[in-house]
Amino acid sequence: MAHSSPPTAVLRRSRRYRLFEVIPGAVLWATFAIGVVLSFVRPLWAVVFIICFSFYWLLRVIYFIVYLSVSWGHFRRDATVNWMARLERDAPAEWRDIVHCVFLPTYREPVSVLRGTFAGLAASAYPMERFIVVLAGEERAGRDEFLARAAEIRKEFGDRMEIMVTVHPADLAGEIPGKGSNLHFAAKELVAAIDRRGIPHERVIVSAFDVDTIVHPQYFACLTWTFLHHPNRLRTSYQPIALYNNNMWESPAFMRVAAFGTTFWLLTELVRPDRLFTFSSHSMPLPALIDVGFWEKDIVTEDSRIFLQCFIRYHGEYTVTPLFVPVSMFTAKAGTFVRSMVNLYKQQRRWGWGVEHFPYMLWHFTIGDGRAIPWRKKMKYLWNLGEGMYSWASAPIILFVFSRLPLMRLRGAAADTVLAQTAPFVLQWLLSIAMVGIIVSAVMSLTLVPHRPRQYRPVASFILVLQWLLLPVTLVLFGAVPAIEAQTRLMIGKYLGFYVAEKEH
Repeated sequence: MAHSSPPTAVLRRSRRYRLFEVIPGAVLWATFAIGVVLSFVRPLWAVVFIICFSFYWLLRVIYFIVYLSVSWGHFRRDATVNWMARLERDAPAEWRDIVHCVFLPTYREPVSVLRGTFAGLAASAYPMERFIVVLAGEERAGRDEFLARAAEIRKEFGDRMEIMVTVHPADLAGEIPGKGSNLHFAAKELVAAIDRRGIPHERVIVSAFDVDTIVHPQYFACLTWTFLHHPNRLRTSYQPIALYNNNMWESPAFMRVAAFGTTFWLLTELVRPDRLFTFSSHSMPLPALIDVGFWEKDIVTEDSRIFLQCFIRYHGEYTVTPLFVPVSMFTAKAGTFVRSMVNLYKQQRRWGWGVEHFPYMLWHFTIGDGRAIPWRKKMKYLWNLGEGMYSWASAPIILFVFSRLPLMRLRGAAADTVLAQTAPFVLQWLLSIAMVGIIVSAVMSLTLVPHRPRQYRPVASFILVLQWLLLPVTLVLFGAVPAIEAQTRLMIGKYLGFYVAEKEH
């Protein structure tokens, strides 16, 4: 029997839940306010804080380099494995019983984007007869237009795989328009179809992909092998590496740096599965999805929330298993440079809206269904999310905007102290060491970029290295600022709706 928590709209009627929503933004703005006030009232104290924070950031950079290097090594190893051959060798009979159901929620994406996604599926090493692909459209985007695009895709790929088409009705009660509500509706339709055919739920793996996701040919074979060899296969989700390679060469430099930043963040998380959430395109066992009542239909960040739903439902006995075989998507590039920048900002703001999981966890961990989870595990997940969101929004502002303010305000005896005299050199030294992270990122990014198209000159490859000089600006404008907006919106109750990024093939 499906078990689901109260809808988010219901939880927000609780004063306690609203208080929990205020905490992240309040802590963030308190940091900024205290930093500015101290810079004028006690500038020496502010200098001490900046130096301590810079040391903390240096430790974060070291952490980043170590885990990124380990994860990159796993990626280079697993992306070259013939996982289909491994399946034939290690589970020659069992893998043939596994059915993959792939959800592709779409809004107004053109046929060219859909065609690329389906071509990627068709090129999979895993047999197509073991697939059910759900192309999930939206009535509010034009029912007839969507069905025409779906018919074209069925005509082109229907002889190679089973394609199920669903149309999510507009304005259903208790929903907000978006990917989560579309997936919720499509999943119910799929389960009804599976039950009519008598397919056992425990043999079904569902994958929820962004509609522009192009899978590695060995992805589903790797997923199946990992599923069959997992000691608790029905109590874990599966998270691949997310690359934004589909239009990498066509994208502006700012956008490439931001895209690599997302990939590198996910790579560092994949080697720490004890703190891993599902993100963007992911896979999971069908029984768990049914048991938690499917993806929530009234939130924006359903891709991460589905993990928390399972984590709380199973009292902390649910994990995310990393897959070091990639899936590839589009950057947020639009038709013009300005529209691309707006697209990127809104995409980052949506990801920053993942802060909405903090009150959800805090509520369930204290008075909801997650009270039985051990406190150590609860505190670990609260800290990982809370500290990550706080650093995302605050660190670039503190390091690149506020760091000089207290030094400019030092006067009199305070300016003559050893600390005041050496602080600029210490800060410069710390930030210079932290630049190693940029160098590592630049080198590793070159190994992830697809082959340079013929129409691009060799100098374009050199620009791929130089673009990392834009990282400080990117961290502020397309990192900290959208994250600050997201946390501020949550704090004041001005909730974010789902934004469908424009996709240009």
